[in-house]
Formats: sequence, structure tokens, C-alpha cells
Amino acid sequence: MRGAGPFGSGGICAERQALAEIRLQNLHKNFGDFVAVRDIDFTVDDGEFFVMLGPSGCGKTTTLRMIAGLEMPSSGQILIDGEDVTWNRASQRDIAFVFQLFALYPHMTVRRNVSFPLRLAGVPRREVKERTEEIARLLRIEHLLDLGVGGLSAGDRQRVALGRAIVRRAKAFLMDEPLGALDAEFRDVMCEELRLLHDRLRSTTVYVTHDQVEAMAMADRICVMNHAEVLQIGKPAEVYSRPATKFVAGFIGSPSMNFLPIGEAVPQGSKSVIVNGSEIQVPETLEGISHPRGFLGARAEHIVMSDGGALRGTVFGVEYMGARQLVTVDTAAGRLKLRAPNTVRVKDGENVGLDFMTDRLSLFDGDTDLALQTRERR
Repeated sequence: MRGAGPFGSGGICAERQALAEIRLQNLHKNFGDFVAVRDIDFTVDDGEFFVMLGPSGCGKTTTLRMIAGLEMPSSGQILIDGEDVTWNRASQRDIAFVFQLFALYPHMTVRRNVSFPLRLAGVPRREVKERTEEIARLLRIEHLLDLGVGGLSAGDRQRVALGRAIVRRAKAFLMDEPLGALDAEFRDVMCEELRLLHDRLRSTTVYVTHDQVEAMAMADRICVMNHAEVLQIGKPAEVYSRPATKFVAGFIGSPSMNFLPIGEAVPQGSKSVIVNGSEIQVPETLEGISHPRGFLGARAEHIVMSDGGALRGTVFGVEYMGARQLVTVDTAAGRLKLRAPNTVRVKDGENVGLDFMTDRLSLFDGDTDLALQTRERR
């Protein structure tokens, strides 16, 4: 996804955009008694593609709107490029916002939609024309410039909305689920193109989505939110392989992580847990596991079928996915999903044994949902 793509060299990208670090400090927002964002802290690095991920209502869009100046915080600070902009109007923050529903002017042509911010700012007519056509070439919409936006496809309308944001050369770009209105196939294409565009412009970008596939595909870092709080911030591979909480483990990944309840008290320092009477080896460090309320977490690719197996179950279903197959197995500890090569012969109703890749497992406290393992992984 980082290779050559439709956004080629030249033009606007030869001149580095005005960039900015975005820092949130103890940012809090409530609407009456309802807390939408609870005292969050994070920094978006200069030129970073930072994705805020979480389910609907978790606070990610409210946070983005506060960064944009479209919503005022109840408390806390917002700094852009070191300047405190907490109480500045949106027009004073030098940011560009891309909405999910495009927000284009239906009575204007593509050219006038893209150039609108420049004309509003009083940029000379010749420069408006040059920058508009440059952006149109970058986004591959130059053949649409003199058409109305009403008859365009959803993908082309999204490109027009992106062009209107990019043409300003703002310090930062904020995007609120900009691909949410597109069909699945075109959304995949736009994911790649957005990331390539970011790499070309080297712009500071904060991107909001509820789709973990989008987040994993595009982000430099992911910020996972739930119930108004930040649960984990990290690179995609780190969030996937070392989730900080049980919620993060279940929200990231397709299929989501399997969870097996630990059935007996486990003394601290033990290297195994008991799941439905079966002993399963786990990573060396089990800090805090001293009660039966914890959970063992295993990704589908970290469970393998074997003749012996630490746990046994019955195959419920098999989904063929090219070189791999997704096998669903019902066990006494619950229903599990695992990935297996398509060369493995397995059928519904078959009794199979399951083994676990010890160094890839996760452990979660049953009371707090926090991950308990600290072992470093390769």
C-alpha cells in the first residue's frame, strides 16, 4: 500500500504542506450529565496519519470536532503547532475538514467547489486556477472540472470533497468517516488512495472511523476509544498483537480474538492456566492472575488443530478463503475460530484437538479487562 499509485509526482507535493503537531491535554466534554469525552491525552505527531477508532457513540467524532473548533470542550487544552487554540473559532485554526456526506455545493461545478476556499480567502484568480487544476490532476478529476457535482458517482464526489480540503494547504486535515457512504469495493480502493495521497502530501491527518479494517490499512498509529475514554494508542501491529484490554482485543481483527474463561485459580508465576479442566501453557509473565475470573485470549491464526490437543471440540463450520480456511469449533469452553491451510481436510461434525501457540496468547483480568501479560514478542 506504500508503493506507486494513482497520485504521481509533481505539483503541490513538491512544496511541503504546512504541518502541525496536535496535542490534547486532559480534554473533557460533557453534554449535561452525559460524558462524551473523558479527560483524554494524546499527541498527533507532525505529518502523522493518526486514526481514531471505536464503536458509534464512543467519543471519537466529538473529539475530532473539538480539534476542529466545531465543538468547544468543557475543560482541557488543544494545541496545534504549539499554539493553544482551545477557544479559537474553527476559521482561526488553519485546518481542513472532510465530512462523511461530502457537504458539496450542488449548484456549483466541480471547479467552483474545489476552488471555493481559495476564492473565499481572496487568492488571486490566476493562482486559484493553477492550484485548482493541480489538485484536480492529483485526484484524477481534471476531466470533471466543468461538470456539476449532482451527477457524479459517490467516489468522484468524495474526491471533489478531498480536493476542496487539500487545495487550502492547511496545517492539518481532519476526516470524519469520509468513506462511510461508499460501497465496500470502492471503499477498499479509496483506503489505498487516501494513504498514498497522505504519503505524497506528508500532511498531519486525524481520521475517524468505526471500521477496524480501514484503521489497520491506513494508520501510522491507532487510538482505540470506548465509552468516552482512550483505551490504547499504538501502531497497527502492536494494537493487534498486544491489545491493552479485552475490548481492544475483541474489536480489532477479523475474526475477533477468541476468549476462553480461566476455570481455576492460578498462582502468580505459573506458566499454565486451566480451561475447562485442560491445562494450557501461556506466556511466562502472569502478573496479577490469582483468581478464576480471567480470560485467555487467542487469535484465530494462533490456534492449530492436532491429534492430541490441549482442548477438544466439534467442527461447527468451515469457510474456504482461498489459500486458508476459517474453521469454527464448538468446545466445552465456548465456540472458537481458527485459521488453517486449505490442505487440511476437516468437515462439519468432526471431533478435533486444538493446541495454542504459547508465546502469542494474551491474558486478561476478569474484573478490569486489562491485559496481564508483559512478555515481549518478536
